[in-house]
Order: sequence, then structure tokens, then C-alpha cells
Amino acid sequence: MRKIGLTGWIMIAMVTGVILGLWVHYNTTAEQKESFSGAISVFTDIFLRLIKMIIAPLVFSTLVVGIAKLGDVKAVGRIGGKTLLWFMGASLLSLVLGLIIMNSLALGEELRLPLPPANVATGLDQSTITFKGFVTHVFPRSIFEAMANNEILQIVVFAVFFGIATASIGEQGKIVIKGLDAVAHVVLRVTGYVMYFAPVAAFAAIASVLAMKGPELLVTYGKFIISFYLSILGLWLILLLIASIFVGRRVIELAISVKDMILLAFSTASSEAAFPRLIQELENFGCPPKIVSFVLPLGYSFNLDGSMLYMTFASLFIAQAYGVELTLGQEISMLLVLMLTSKGIAGVPRAALVVIAGTLSLYNIPQQGLLLLLGIDQILDMARSATNVLGNSIAAVVVSKWEGELGETAVHIK
Repeated sequence: MRKIGLTGWIMIAMVTGVILGLWVHYNTTAEQKESFSGAISVFTDIFLRLIKMIIAPLVFSTLVVGIAKLGDVKAVGRIGGKTLLWFMGASLLSLVLGLIIMNSLALGEELRLPLPPANVATGLDQSTITFKGFVTHVFPRSIFEAMANNEILQIVVFAVFFGIATASIGEQGKIVIKGLDAVAHVVLRVTGYVMYFAPVAAFAAIASVLAMKGPELLVTYGKFIISFYLSILGLWLILLLIASIFVGRRVIELAISVKDMILLAFSTASSEAAFPRLIQELENFGCPPKIVSFVLPLGYSFNLDGSMLYMTFASLFIAQAYGVELTLGQEISMLLVLMLTSKGIAGVPRAALVVIAGTLSLYNIPQQGLLLLLGIDQILDMARSATNVLGNSIAAVVVSKWEGELGETAVHIK
């Protein structure tokens, strides 16, 4: 009998979660639904906290080892330049795709819901959306504070300096590298233990959402949700086709290799949940550890393709709902603002919504329109989290190919 893999268990957990969530939704009172949702979501919260526990030591140890193995500042700069070039291209593609689709469908104009008054509070903190705030936030005041808060971009900055310095001191540095290499392997083993809990987290997340929202939400926002999901699938196809220019048919093999991590990010609505195992899967695919450990942490701050597509969708949806006319020039400038202000906000709760709120005010679009989307944000977040995982996987593979270091698959795909 064939053993059920992680994908199978997560699928089973999701189906079970759907059944339980719908049963609770139709057979309990509003107070009981809220109580059930709060209780069962504890399992998802525990899983995500365990994942966050792993991320900081894993990013630091793997990135320092990877940079030290690159050997010099020139190699770091070359790989970093190629990585950022891909990130910017993918981000721009995601934003433009959202712009084209929303202008074609005009979903906001068909909205049949009462619009929130312009003086209603959104409850979103927008204090982080400034250029100065972004630049200063990149550089850590303390590596311990950055690790405690899981500030991936700050950890990356410190690890780059630490890795280059370690490589430059010769034999003494090799001792540190060997120790951190061992730490990385230990953390990856811990990751294996934590992943046993993934199906439970997926079950709890799905059951919690459906118990509270039910299928009625799909009736009200059905066209918006379906359009967004189809656009996400279109973005997947475009990214995979572009990647196939570099790696050929192996792009299919890549999609199969990371399917478990995509499904995990989708079910938990968190791309961070997939991060630790994704490192292993990409190394098994043939990407060198030094490139994976460099590209992935940067990707989680700079290459959120799913979030980018959603930002355009949401911004134009709200503008259309309130009847705010935007010229093509304004829409293009909005894309550029979204691309710049979205960098480095990974880890901020509802980060995409915070960025959108800050952008809307620049174009005199009522920020209160975000309240129209808060009810379905969890459903939309599932799709964009899964897309972020696929996008960063493709980035790591393409950069590895550019560097001429993409090897063969180390572990056969079952």
C-alpha cells in the first residue's frame, strides 16, 4: 500500500475542515460559531508560531554559510543584482496584470453593497508607509531584536556583513562556518518535526474560516473572488512559461517539487509556513545551498508576487466602487508607488492592506473602502500566499541557472 505523503494529508485535512466548518456554520448560533472559530484556530496559531520560531535561526545560519562559500563581495553583488532584477521584473508583471484585468472587468462598478462612510475608521496602522521609514527599517538596531521580531530583511543585512567578514578572516572563520552549518542542519531537522503538525493546522484554518463566513460569502463576492483566483492562475502560468525559457521542461518538475509547500501556504494563508521546508525542496531540485539561502530570505521581503497582484486588484476595485476616475498616468504611478512601498513589509499583520491604505490616500480614494474586502481577506490571502511561495521558488531556480550552477534533482519526485 502506498504511503500517504504530506500533500495527501493536507488535502484530507482541508476536506475534513470544510465539512466540519460548514456543519458548525449551519447548526450553531452566532455566539457558538465565534467560540468554535476562536478555539480551533489555536491549532493554526501554534503551528505558525512554531514556524516563526524556526525562521530567524534558519535564515541567519544558512545565509552566513552561503555567503562565506561565495567567497568574495563581487560574487555577492553579482548574485544580488541578478536576484533583484528578477524580483523587480516579477513584481512589475504582477502589478500590470492586475491593472489590465481590473480595467477590463470593472468589478467595483458592479458592486451592489452599501459603501462604508468616508469617516469610518479602518483600524489599520499606516505609520510604516514612508520612504524614510522603509530605508531606516532595513538596517537593524540590534540583531537580537531583529531575530526576536522575525524581521527577515534586517537579518539578511546583518548576515551579509557577518558572512563576508567571516570569510575574510581565514582559518578562524572556517570554524564559525562549520558551526553555523551544523546549526542549519539541526534547525532543518526541527522543521521536519514541526511539519508533522501541518495537516492539523490546515484543518483548523479551513474549519475556522468556513464556520464564521460560510458559503454565503461566495454569493456576495463571488465574481471578485473567482476573478482574482483566475488571475492568480494566469500569473502562475506566465511565471512558469518565463521560467521555462531558462530551465525548459524542468519547470514542470519544479512545480511538482514544491506542491506540498504551495498547498501548505494556501491552507494556512501564510507563505512563512512553507519557508523552512522550501529550502530543502529547492536544494533537492538542484539549486546550490548558497544561492537558495541568499535568494529566499530576500524574496520574502522583495518578491511577493501574489500580494502585488492583489494590491492592484484591491486598489482599483475600491476606486471603481466609489466612482473615482483615474487616468492611465495615475494608474501607472499607482503601480510604481505600490511596488516601492510594498518592499520590506513582510511580517506586518495584513501587510498588503496596510500598503493599500497608504496608497489610496495619495489618490483621494476613501480608505474606508478596504472594509469592503476585510470579510474576504482570509480567502484572498490563501491564494496570494501560495503564489508568493511559487514565485520565490521560480526566482531561486532562475538565478541558479543564470549562475550556471543548477544541478540535477537529488531526490526523485514521488
